[in-house]
Amino acid sequence: MFHIPARFINEMFVYHGEEGRAWIDELPRILADCEKRWDVKIGPPFSNLSFHYVAPAVCSDGTQVIIKAQSPTDEFVCETEALRIFAGRGMVKLLACDADDHVLMLERLYPGNVLSNMEDDEKAISAAVSVMRQLWRPVPAGHSFPSVQDWGQGFVRLRERYHGGNGPFPAALLDEAERLFAELSASMAEPVLLHGDLHQENILASEREPWLGIDPKGLIGEPAYETGPLLRNFFPQLWQHPQPGRVLARRIDQMSEELELDRARIRGWGIAQAILSVWWSVEDSGRIEDGADVLTCAQLMAAHA
Repeated sequence: MFHIPARFINEMFVYHGEEGRAWIDELPRILADCEKRWDVKIGPPFSNLSFHYVAPAVCSDGTQVIIKAQSPTDEFVCETEALRIFAGRGMVKLLACDADDHVLMLERLYPGNVLSNMEDDEKAISAAVSVMRQLWRPVPAGHSFPSVQDWGQGFVRLRERYHGGNGPFPAALLDEAERLFAELSASMAEPVLLHGDLHQENILASEREPWLGIDPKGLIGEPAYETGPLLRNFFPQLWQHPQPGRVLARRIDQMSEELELDRARIRGWGIAQAILSVWWSVEDSGRIEDGADVLTCAQLMAAHA
């Protein structure tokens, strides 16, 4: 019997409706097939389940692995392709996959602490930079990855939702984010394959390397784009600082120096992506309140960074 937490079941209904309900009904069969196919024993899932079912497992030879059964998010193809291209460099290793059931078997990282647990923010950003340097790859021929411009269509959908207006978004901030996204997209450096969502919860401590990434989205864009998620995460630590705007400004300065990237581009992408991230929260849940922290980050970057 596999444990599927009630909170996770409810979230699948919220995010995916009847498709999520059907997937939850299929999940025990999917997991049982994994155990047979790969000769593994799947344990209880991790407590921080969000969009996918992720659980530790043990192979017949004693090897510890991770089983990730993907919910109906259309992320499987790009994540699998990205994992294969990254091939363990700066990234968790893909050990096997099943394309029919959208399941991955992944290397288990030890000790597995998330980067967000690091109290020293400056050291945490340096650790993330070290992962970035290992990840980026030339754009592969015949790929199926989305581009930065594809993700930017979120601004179009936002304006359509509010009939050309700004809805609950601060008007001046939304205008600035749109302008920055358009300018930066039109002047991008040579594009590479990016992780796409490299924030502090997607970087884990490892024995193989000090830090490795997990959960790549797979995105085509310039390197400076990759820095955005590191600016709109790391809560509640950021709010515990008496001047969080200064922390964000220092992160921008630090990444600009350590990655040798233009500071203005890092700041601009940070603001534009933060607003897009809030919009995606609205698309998922219908509530801007779910993106309140990220919206505050965008406001702080616009005002102080």
